[in-house]
Amino acid sequence: MDATRLRTYLQQFEPKLWTTLREGYTLQHLRADALAGLTVAIVALPLAMALAIASGTTPEKGLHTAIIAGFLISALGGSRVQIGGPTAAFIPVVFVVIQKFGYGGLVLCTLLAGLMLIAAGLLRLGTLMKYMPQPVITGFTAGIAVSIFSSQVKDALGLQMEEVPAEFVERWSAYARHFATTQPATVAMTVLGLVVIVGLRYWKPKWPGFLLALLVCTAATTVFALPTDTIGSRFGELPTALPAFDFPRIPFERTFELLPSAFTIAFLAGVESLLSAVVADGMTGGRHRSNGELVAQGVANAASALFGGLPATGALARTATNIRAGARSPVSGMLHAGYLLLFMLLLAPLMRYVPLAALAAALLVVAWNMSEYEHFRSTLSAPWGDRIVLLLTFLLTVFFDLTAAIEAGVVVAAFVFMYRVSEAVEIRSGVRTADDDLDEAGARTRDEQQRQRLPRGVEAYQIGGPLFFGAANRLDSLLDQFFEKPKVLVLRMRLVPVIDASGVHALRKLAQRCQREGIVLVLSGLQEQPNRVIAQMGLHGDAGDLHLASDFDRAVQLAQSIVAARG
Repeated sequence: MDATRLRTYLQQFEPKLWTTLREGYTLQHLRADALAGLTVAIVALPLAMALAIASGTTPEKGLHTAIIAGFLISALGGSRVQIGGPTAAFIPVVFVVIQKFGYGGLVLCTLLAGLMLIAAGLLRLGTLMKYMPQPVITGFTAGIAVSIFSSQVKDALGLQMEEVPAEFVERWSAYARHFATTQPATVAMTVLGLVVIVGLRYWKPKWPGFLLALLVCTAATTVFALPTDTIGSRFGELPTALPAFDFPRIPFERTFELLPSAFTIAFLAGVESLLSAVVADGMTGGRHRSNGELVAQGVANAASALFGGLPATGALARTATNIRAGARSPVSGMLHAGYLLLFMLLLAPLMRYVPLAALAAALLVVAWNMSEYEHFRSTLSAPWGDRIVLLLTFLLTVFFDLTAAIEAGVVVAAFVFMYRVSEAVEIRSGVRTADDDLDEAGARTRDEQQRQRLPRGVEAYQIGGPLFFGAANRLDSLLDQFFEKPKVLVLRMRLVPVIDASGVHALRKLAQRCQREGIVLVLSGLQEQPNRVIAQMGLHGDAGDLHLASDFDRAVQLAQSIVAARG
């Protein structure tokens, strides 16, 4: 590898923190980051404890994760505003690993996952994770949401039972047997927490709903001496010391048994962090370094495990909060970790009074947000193959485990795609395909002649081939290719024989981004299958900034009228 190629290779791992400091970091930036870091720390404090308890461990381990991993993800990561820490996606797999192998087994799992993430980043697999089929992501995300909801029933109702089974059916059977032990005071605190969180979301969306719900429920429990479980009654006093290096007994002899769970943790950490980074890019207009982000996630997970923490990844909701609070750089995420450390050192004696029902209410809201009900319902109207992948992944996630769900979902999605491609070739039999030799000079001449017909302020791109999950993400960077944003973008789709749910999702994201940037999107020449699927999934034309045209000539006429109307 020559010096230039080596330099190019290493650039993709440069932390965004270094990039920010090299561009110039002012006192004004520090003030903005300090305020954003404090805002997101207030949101993260109750969630970190709630996620740890739901995972089957103690609340301080969630705080240690948010402090150690949150600091490293921001300091070393490839996104300017990513906030890292424990997330709800890990709850099912962490709960099962701790039950079967103890906390030492989880440490080994998290270390292995960290090494997998580092290797994936160094091998430049970050871009490949973007090709995950959307029905698989939607299916296991909804399945995780159901699992989280299921895990919180005991604390939400105050059921008097020793252990909560890991398996879904056995868990609900145990709930049914102990339903008569429901505690009215606990149910009241759960309802109060939900009312505060949901009410503030509608009336005061900028207020920290999770934290205020904890404060209100804690005050009610203390003032009225309600008989409900608290952090102190179940876990005792929280430690008021810095997270310390801890190397518990690790069952290395069971490494091969733990590999599937380690892969699941690595997969979840990689996919969730990159999805969060993509959303952050859409909100800020930046571009993250996917491979550098994976390396940072790997280092953060390894460090979290060795300092008494849990698996960690980029947290979408906290990242969005960070952006809305005015974050300018990774410094906000590093300060968020510092604030959490300060909270833990100063407020630990008071946290013992927090009722577990309030934390359960917070996680019930998190589960609802994760379910992405509208997206799930939209995918159910997709072609039959996507529906099968969605439901298969969802059911396996709920009733079996995430590893089996992901593997089965991806394999079935691959077979569905192969079937679609073969079906498309059969339909187009006798028509020249992309594999045939083309007269490139003649094709370029025709393209140039057609481009000359475009009025000023109009750009046109042509898509050739199936718009499926492996190619859909190419639309993400389409608008970034323009030096001057056009008024109208014509997407020529007459050579797209097949589209799936991921393709429609990519078109919807492109239409939403065009709308934000004041660009009218026109889809021209839709074939029968893409036209039918787009209509089925609710992406309608001739509404707002999205229009459909039967062919390119009509698309050009429509673009001319739009440009003329806009002056």
